[in-house]
Amino acid sequence: MLNRIDLSRTDLNLLALFEIVLEEQHVGRAAERLRLSPSAVSHGLGRLRRLLNDPLFLRTPKGVVPTARATELSEAIADILARARNVIASAAPFDAAKSTRRFTIGSADGFSIFLPALMAELEQTAPNIDIVMRHMQRETAIADLDGRVIDLAVAPFDDIPARFFARVVYDEEFVVAARRGHPFLDAPTLANYCEMRHLLIAPRGDPRGLVDDLLARQGFARRIALAVPNFMLGIELISRTDLISMLPQRFVAMNAERFGIAWAKAPLSIGHQPVMAVAPKAAMMDAGIAWLCDALARAARVACGADGESP
Repeated sequence: MLNRIDLSRTDLNLLALFEIVLEEQHVGRAAERLRLSPSAVSHGLGRLRRLLNDPLFLRTPKGVVPTARATELSEAIADILARARNVIASAAPFDAAKSTRRFTIGSADGFSIFLPALMAELEQTAPNIDIVMRHMQRETAIADLDGRVIDLAVAPFDDIPARFFARVVYDEEFVVAARRGHPFLDAPTLANYCEMRHLLIAPRGDPRGLVDDLLARQGFARRIALAVPNFMLGIELISRTDLISMLPQRFVAMNAERFGIAWAKAPLSIGHQPVMAVAPKAAMMDAGIAWLCDALARAARVACGADGESP
């Protein structure tokens, strides 16, 4: 994007300005975040437009929107800035006890069982570090990590590109959850399973999932009576209805008493799912992110040691 001559006379802070304006899509809000005046941001955008030979942002009644060229450049600019930040962060010593950093973890609520133990550890050893949990789908995890939208992704992963670091933080198994006293729990056979009305966790609104594909291969099918976008909503709904749902066992165990639910071994196996903490290898050079990965793994071990047994 930039050649050597350009770099020698270009203020790279303009790329940071581009990033903030792209996120806010509003010059005034971008100015507040950058602690600049709106006119200074507008002036910087003018310089950047001349440099990149594109309007970059078009005014609307509600703010600004990126041009096609700006959208095209956004990933490359995000990568440049992320690499620069990693170089600076890895050069500075990291002391968890004194750090005031904020880390962003991408996960789904069904795989965030580590959070209570992680927050307890931070309270004791890193009281000024803040955590932001961002809802993440596995399909978008790699893009979120590449774009530095999140620092760590925590989920079951099937295939991880070689440029990423991955660490198994706990092992998960899916079970069939239902309200206590549900008749399926007394006879959890495959035939009974297919006769039930099912709740599907479908963040993207898909009408079927992996289980449906497995059933179809064996000549069976089930009825998805309700699809919801997250695990916590799903677990509350099965506690109040006769719906059943295939859910992560540790997540179910953590919430069983609160919601009055129980579970049975699934009548068809989808295998154990290793839940991994994943980050770009370049990001792991940042001592803070490496520390976060270790702290998360410790918290997961605590959570897995305290999730109880199936009733």
